[in-house]
Amino acid sequence: MVEDKIILGIDPGTSVMGYGIIHVKNKQLHLITFGVIHLSKIDNHPDKLKKIFDRVDGIITEYKPDEMAIEAPFFGKNVQSMLKLGRAQGVCIAASLRQNVPFEEYTPKRIKQAITGSGNASKEQVAGMLQQLLKIKELPKYLDATDGLAAAVCHYFSKGVGEHNKSKSKDWASFIKNNPNRKA
Repeated sequence: MVEDKIILGIDPGTSVMGYGIIHVKNKQLHLITFGVIHLSKIDNHPDKLKKIFDRVDGIITEYKPDEMAIEAPFFGKNVQSMLKLGRAQGVCIAASLRQNVPFEEYTPKRIKQAITGSGNASKEQVAGMLQQLLKIKELPKYLDATDGLAAAVCHYFSKGVGEHNKSKSKDWASFIKNNPNRKA
């Protein structure tokens, strides 16, 4: 079966939100685009959420991804920041659901691990690996863009098994279904 799909990756944020889109065809990764959505000049949080929803909805309409990968919020000390980040992630997910694009979540550590081999890699290390992998000529000013791209690449490397599908992939019925040649 020929694999041919477009994956949208999102690094949610309330000041700068990153996104990246890859095309996977015959196990080859090709960069379509990546960038950021600037939100720091918008003072009102609900207005930021509306802009995030509208831009993600527009990106989905323009590029027609088959799947979306999004970085899951990590647990921090500032509860207000976590709430705002969770809302930003939620409106991205709502935009994907609105257009029937399936999504999956990945932790920041898992994304870094998939790209660099280390869950503790820096943004610069992730960007550098993506630059080599996808033959990116020049890295962007805001590495949130490469973080969004990293979510998409992680999704491909993980075969679409993220935080939502973890439990489904570990049961015996799924294992047998996915590995018919391993039955005794």
